[in-house]
Amino acid sequence: MSDTTPSSVEAPDYDALARDIAEVPAVEVIVTVAVNLMSAAAVKLGLTEEGDAHKDLDEARKLIHALAGLLDGSATEISSFHAAPLRDGLKSLQLAFREASIVPDEPGQGPGEKYTGAVYG
Repeated sequence: MSDTTPSSVEAPDYDALARDIAEVPAVEVIVTVAVNLMSAAAVKLGLTEEGDAHKDLDEARKLIHALAGLLDGSATEISSFHAAPLRDGLKSLQLAFREASIVPDEPGQGPGEKYTGAVYG
């Protein structure tokens, strides 16, 4: 049996990473984070090919709520060009959550509805 661990582990170049992130516009960072939250929520709602294998409505609720807060907080910072599709995606996730819940939340009490208002099918 051979030892395949490297003799030295290279440390990340934090200066280069900081320079790279400094060149990214804030709108791109916000949109990227929103898309990542949407993707994670979709997985936790069981909306992927694997379906229920990763379904976890408690986790989906947290992700949807965080997404709604991010979109609400950044509404004045990103253009409607970026915001409109993100809001549509959020609403779709909120509706999917409502459909997946055995005991649906009262209107206005679902994930993110604190920020978006009640979501109806």
